[in-house]
Amino acid sequence: MAKKKTTKKPSGKKRTKKSIEASRKSRDVKTAKALEGLAEGIVKSALSGREPKMDVPTRSAGNTKWNKSKGILQMGSAAQERQLFNMGQARKFMQTLLHGQGINKLIDQEKTLSLRGMYYSGLHTIQGTKEKTFNDQTESDGILEDLEVSIGALREELHVFAKKRGTMVGNITVIDSGDTIDCRKMGSGGYAIPSICEPDVIQFENVEADFVLHVEKDTVWQRFNEDKFWRTHNCILTEGSGQPPRGVRRMLHRLNKEHGLPIICLLDCDPWGHYIYSVIKQGSISLAFESERLAIPDAKFLGIRAKDYEACGLSDDVKIDLNDRDKTRAKQIAEYPWFADRKQWQKEIQTMLRNGFKMEVESLITKDISYVTETYVPERLAAEDWIS
Repeated sequence: MAKKKTTKKPSGKKRTKKSIEASRKSRDVKTAKALEGLAEGIVKSALSGREPKMDVPTRSAGNTKWNKSKGILQMGSAAQERQLFNMGQARKFMQTLLHGQGINKLIDQEKTLSLRGMYYSGLHTIQGTKEKTFNDQTESDGILEDLEVSIGALREELHVFAKKRGTMVGNITVIDSGDTIDCRKMGSGGYAIPSICEPDVIQFENVEADFVLHVEKDTVWQRFNEDKFWRTHNCILTEGSGQPPRGVRRMLHRLNKEHGLPIICLLDCDPWGHYIYSVIKQGSISLAFESERLAIPDAKFLGIRAKDYEACGLSDDVKIDLNDRDKTRAKQIAEYPWFADRKQWQKEIQTMLRNGFKMEVESLITKDISYVTETYVPERLAAEDWIS
């Protein structure tokens, strides 16, 4: 990326505390009405002698469509009926209403709960049986996602948050729930990106960066932060601890859409690094209903690349043999419609398969501890050597 003059990016019309609160209350009213509508439909069916049931949009690959013009994955229109008197669906029917009741309570009390908290909030043994309402948190999390798509609300609008996973540092100031956080002064730990990054919770000020460098793992992020890469190259530095959670993806999306910051990714050269990039760029099957607010179609993949073994003069020590699962996954990714007609991506994946090995970003440490921050990334940015 060619060096450009640093300019202070406008943050748009500054939102007042009053307008933010009004927006939040309006959102809560909308969510509560949607929950009420779901419950009323079930009650109406029961009182009229019909079987209570609800429609739940299908979250599967078969109901996910690639919108080429927008460059994102989107959920289709297919839905499944969830019936009370169907023995295979009664349990999920009950769980859906149970969590709906819990969410309505959170809205009334103006409080939030974690995914784990929601699991325990709805957990009890059904009277007169030994049957628990939820076997584990995974079951509970799935029901919450069902509720999201059923009433057309985001998890944040359900007052539910996930565990923090992801970090940020750099030339930006964040207003988080009214607290001002200068991400230029976050020491070695950085700012922990919350799972809820909506405008009524997170606002941006003094966005002076030229781009965002997103790295896959905290270990790599620490090297960039310690070397103050974000300062010398005027950027924002983020990490998602592997596949980034919603909060990190939402943060990246907002920085890209609201402030025009390019999102440049430094990920491992393996099928999982390629998949992480795919999720950041196009969205994921399980969250296709949220692609409009999460996907970043113009995100760039800087590396590490299959050519880097020779281009960087790396030793055999960094090679990690591809196993059968890796090879199968790589071929699947190559067939994704958003990669199928991209010559650069076809070449990248085929070169990795011909090499027969994968590499981690940390492999660049074999050149020098700071090779990745002082040589590799600066040279690739200057040459705009990335694929998308």
